[in-house]
Amino acid sequence: MTILQAIIRDDKDNAAGILVLTEKQFKTGSKGYHGQAKIEIGGKRYQCQCQLVEIGSKTAGEKGH
Repeated sequence: MTILQAIIRDDKDNAAGILVLTEKQFKTGSKGYHGQAKIEIGGKRYQCQCQLVEIGSKTAGEKGH
């Protein structure tokens, strides 16, 4: 299993948060990665998420839905 990291940085290149993305089979049939986290920027908390969807990864029977 591959695990990816997405680093959220501010305009001064300081890391505000790190999202861990794990492999995911989406309900649409596509494959990719997904992660979510809560991060703090300027004293405010944010919920953040990231997804990467592999282009063309749907199975043949699910294309066109």
